[in-house]
Amino acid sequence: MNLVVYILRRLAISIPILFIGTFLVFCMVAAAGDPLGEIRTQPGVSQEAIDNLETQLGLDQGIVPRYFDWLGGFLTGDWGISIAQGANMEPVFPKIMSAFQVTIQLVLAAEIIALLLGVAVGVLAAVKQYTPIDYIATTTAFIFFSMPIFCVAIILKMYGIQLNVLINDLGLDSLLGSPFLKTTSPTELGAGDGFFDSVILWVGGLALPTLSLMFISFAAYSRFQRSSMLETMNMDYVRTAQAKGLSQARVIMRHAFRNALIPVTTLFSVNFVTVVTGAIITEQVFAWNGMGTVLVEAVNRNDPNTLMGWIVVISIAVVIANLIADLVYGILDPRIRVG
Repeated sequence: MNLVVYILRRLAISIPILFIGTFLVFCMVAAAGDPLGEIRTQPGVSQEAIDNLETQLGLDQGIVPRYFDWLGGFLTGDWGISIAQGANMEPVFPKIMSAFQVTIQLVLAAEIIALLLGVAVGVLAAVKQYTPIDYIATTTAFIFFSMPIFCVAIILKMYGIQLNVLINDLGLDSLLGSPFLKTTSPTELGAGDGFFDSVILWVGGLALPTLSLMFISFAAYSRFQRSSMLETMNMDYVRTAQAKGLSQARVIMRHAFRNALIPVTTLFSVNFVTVVTGAIITEQVFAWNGMGTVLVEAVNRNDPNTLMGWIVVISIAVVIANLIADLVYGILDPRIRVG
């Protein structure tokens, strides 16, 4: 019950911050330029048509009324309309949700793999401190930690193309590609080829962009876990457990590992934002129609409703990631439940 109260208290803090943040962002988006600037210069577009578009987008009102109109619609599921192409319009909600389904697969896959692998390697490097295993893990983490995401993505794409060429030379179909141009799930991929072939296509499309984000996150997780594990192993309660004659495995897993996970849990909530922003670049490299593509198009067209929908969805995802971290805090350290 104390943990539930703790989570509700965190939610009570997050929701007002979200409202304040959306208002500030709305003001900045509104001041960025005229969404209809390109349409106004097109030949054959009447003033009446422009006036109708201004009314649809709420541009004929002030900033504050526009914000509350947008907020009321957003809370009821009406996220406004998007300037898709020229004077054409499309609803923002299905556009954002379709893109989010694509991106969340990439982000979750990369974070889960990076977290599991990073924690395991960090613990192993700490236990085997100053051994070849530690040096290899540390060097690998530093290499990936120092590389920008676009560099990792381009390198993987280059080798992926070469691998596909080699596979094609053997008379087989390419395994690595970008199947998410118009699809979002295995059942939608290669519908006529069977479910197993569809899963292979889905995994093949997920592999390279997931690895791009995973390598960067893995470097951070492994370094933090190693440092936290080394600090925990020097604690008095761990030394006491060792002095009692407990096995090394029991000391590590029952006494050191659980407490060493707390700093990594903090890193997870922070790193989630990094992975989401990295996904924007990764999607451009691997031709994914996800949230990155939506953001780039919205910025280029100065599309206010799409930009606001994108920002709010990502903000909510970050809040949820922080709530998950808070929940894990309470599981790892019971003292937080009554804090």
